[in-house]
Amino acid sequence: MTKLLITGGAGFIGANFVHYTLAHHPEYEVSVVDKLTYAGNSANLETVLDKVQFITGDICDKELMDRLISDTDIVVHFAAESHNDNSLRDPWPFIQSNIIGTYTILEAVRAHNKRLHHISTDEVFGDLELDDPNKFNEHTAYDPSSPYSASKASSDHLVRAWIRSFGIKATISNCSNNYGPYQHIEKFIPRQITNILSDIKPKLYGTGEQVRDWIHVDDHNSAVHLILDKGQLGETYIIGADNDHVNNKSVIEMICELMGKPADWYEHVNDRPGHDMRYAMDSSKLRHELGWQPRYTDQNGMRDGLLATIAWYTDNQDWWMGDKAETETNYAKRGQ
Repeated sequence: MTKLLITGGAGFIGANFVHYTLAHHPEYEVSVVDKLTYAGNSANLETVLDKVQFITGDICDKELMDRLISDTDIVVHFAAESHNDNSLRDPWPFIQSNIIGTYTILEAVRAHNKRLHHISTDEVFGDLELDDPNKFNEHTAYDPSSPYSASKASSDHLVRAWIRSFGIKATISNCSNNYGPYQHIEKFIPRQITNILSDIKPKLYGTGEQVRDWIHVDDHNSAVHLILDKGQLGETYIIGADNDHVNNKSVIEMICELMGKPADWYEHVNDRPGHDMRYAMDSSKLRHELGWQPRYTDQNGMRDGLLATIAWYTDNQDWWMGDKAETETNYAKRGQ
């Protein structure tokens, strides 16, 4: 069996990747390393802990990462600080985890000649104007606008530098905004779902005109596995589900309707400082070269994805209820 090490595998996307891998790729022997910060939760893996090796640890720990990577075949690097609002309040954890942590992994991969796939974000590209018909692609210049996106841009550049300078075997993917099970309730979609479940009106930043190319986490993870199987070493792949026509206002209204509320049952709150306006992803390289197709695409597909996500948060209220009051208190302090 091929040994697969997943960094950040107790976080939102990483945990879903673990579940997806165990369900669809039995050829892998899975290990997970996660620091278990507030966004990493061992409960995300509770049902599969007997099927994986779990290590509590920091990707900035040189000795730990060297030992773990020496004993694996492939590293899939999800571990990252990822919440924009948090990066505006305290950038340092983002510099430490996303830059220094990635450097630490790269050095271990280089020392032991292992395969790496680096998970990144569309936010490294900055944003587009609402009326701009263009989409981000693999050749779009980087233009990050927050400490979070700047730290992820830095990590991408490090990976490319290690590919070119040291010949490491690596690929990169930049994905649009994910949604689905196990996502922390501070994030946009689960916050609105859990608000309604708590009889609190959803909260919309500003006018809600911002557009995100929303992708269900299972679609993201199916793309990552395709890159592991068929991707060309040294290449970058854009992952997006063509949902870039749906703005945040439409998403909140869709959630309200799907949960039995009037479409306008939400409140406008203060906008995020420097809020990017529009992301749109051109995943034609991934689709044409590797044959990837997302399941939850276009507006009907997104409705299906949201229904599945709503069902998960409804059925797993013990998972998020303990964090809800503190999360909303923190937002309220900022008028959000």
